[in-house]
Amino acid sequence: MSNPFVKFRDRLDSHRYALDNGLSDDWFVEQVEALDAAVAGVEGHGFVETPVVDGSVLASSAGLDVDLFIKAEPNNVGGSHKARHLFGVALHLIAQEALGAEKQTSLAIASCGNAAMGAAVIAAAMKRDLEVFVPVWADQVVIDRLDHLGANINRCERIEGESGDPCYNRFSEAVAGGAGAFSVQGTDTPAAFDGGRTLGWELAEQVHNLDAIYIQVGGGALATAVSMALPDVRLHPVQAEGAAPLRRAWDALAPEFDFDKAEADPTSYMTPWEDPQSFATGILDDITYDWIPLLKQTRRTGGEPIVAPESLIVDAYNLAHTYTDVPVCSTGTAGLAGLLHEPPSRRERVALLFTGLDR
Repeated sequence: MSNPFVKFRDRLDSHRYALDNGLSDDWFVEQVEALDAAVAGVEGHGFVETPVVDGSVLASSAGLDVDLFIKAEPNNVGGSHKARHLFGVALHLIAQEALGAEKQTSLAIASCGNAAMGAAVIAAAMKRDLEVFVPVWADQVVIDRLDHLGANINRCERIEGESGDPCYNRFSEAVAGGAGAFSVQGTDTPAAFDGGRTLGWELAEQVHNLDAIYIQVGGGALATAVSMALPDVRLHPVQAEGAAPLRRAWDALAPEFDFDKAEADPTSYMTPWEDPQSFATGILDDITYDWIPLLKQTRRTGGEPIVAPESLIVDAYNLAHTYTDVPVCSTGTAGLAGLLHEPPSRRERVALLFTGLDR
């Protein structure tokens, strides 16, 4: 199976940037293949097309009248989709440096777990230093793997009186101090959308004529990138009731949805969620960082953000493990919780993204 960054290279912004500035297609392919081989040296495998699983048994068992397709990402590099984003970011760095930009030797990321794992694999493959900012409750399995990969781990506690995610705040301080933003948030690392779109392009080739896709949302880059790759598919971003800043921003924008006004004054619409809590720990971002492009895509495709009750977050995880063989975590099944809560009003072809290895 071909590497998606080779297969879809003519759609990547990094490829266009390289060619527009005098580098060749052969050069780009060589860089992808060299970095992918280095990733395989760290992870044991590189990037290949991930499978789509038939979700018909799960759908019928859950009482869903849909044709259900599940894109399974837990066995991807780093155990989730996050490394797709970061491999795409790495290609931008490589192209920029080849064209004269100063080499960025120190990188930084804030993460609950999966993004840090993906970043640590790619950074190790690039032989770059990585500062990782994680919450104090981060899983020890994740911490041990990050340590093995050579990341510098910073556990971040909440500070009384400080607004927002402490991991993100410490990450921002590191970037201000000279570290390169190596995150999956488009607000800090615009190239993060580039690699993420490969997931959507793969899905479009694997399943034709999709009507809707339900995607779990923390920072928002995954849903934004995939929807960019699937412009004719109705998007439903899904958050848990214990951390739903995206829906709150949507409601604040309604009914006019004046995105120009939102871009001019974003903090009036997207405000930090106090005390985020959910079984789906990977989507407990205080704010949805990429909320403006995400809500634009949602609005344009005719979708709407969904807030799933915590009981359905748990049910979705249990259903996934009972009726599929995908080793997915509770965060990765949160999109299913949204589908359970607000299924289509008629029979449709629906996709979910099961992302995140259950560790």
